[in-house]
Amino acid sequence: MAYKKIEQYDTKTTEILSGVYNTMLSEIGEDASRDGLLKTPERAAKAMQFLTQGYDMDPKSILTGAMFKEDYSEMVVVKDIEVYSMCEHHMLPFFGKAHVAYIPDGHIVGLSKIPRIIDVFSRRLQVQERLTDEILHCIDDTLKPLGVAVVIEARHMCMMMRGVQKQNSVTTTSAFTGQFRTEETRSEFLNLLSAKLH
Repeated sequence: MAYKKIEQYDTKTTEILSGVYNTMLSEIGEDASRDGLLKTPERAAKAMQFLTQGYDMDPKSILTGAMFKEDYSEMVVVKDIEVYSMCEHHMLPFFGKAHVAYIPDGHIVGLSKIPRIIDVFSRRLQVQERLTDEILHCIDDTLKPLGVAVVIEARHMCMMMRGVQKQNSVTTTSAFTGQFRTEETRSEFLNLLSAKLH
């Protein structure tokens, strides 16, 4: 039986973006009608829709759909969450890891929902600084915990492939609310990030 991949994309958007990519190929000096590029505009149009699907998603509803009353009040840390996003300045990828912690105040959230909201915000044109803040505020506003911490470490293709062309540079951003603004709690979080507990 032949393999058949099922994908759903907005037909009108795919058609418009395909035309844009076809024009772009011609403008950079390529022959958009040659065999290897015949389906490239459509593929690129679908890829762009996938990479920006976060605009159509509501991250707060993802959290509220999996909130549970619980008396647990110690730090919850989810670290090494893969992040893939697109720099809004050059529309080139940046990628790395996010580390998120919160201290519950009566409610916890299903652990898989934290990576889900990171995906929602990262599947938009972004800058790393705003991405960090958006994740933080979404968790803080929705769960209303005693504090939230977010750290993102990422490599930016706009720095690696063009511009300064520095292959080993890593950008780190952080944001903290509530108890994580105290030195003791923030240090505990940062120590847990560097600890090899598994």
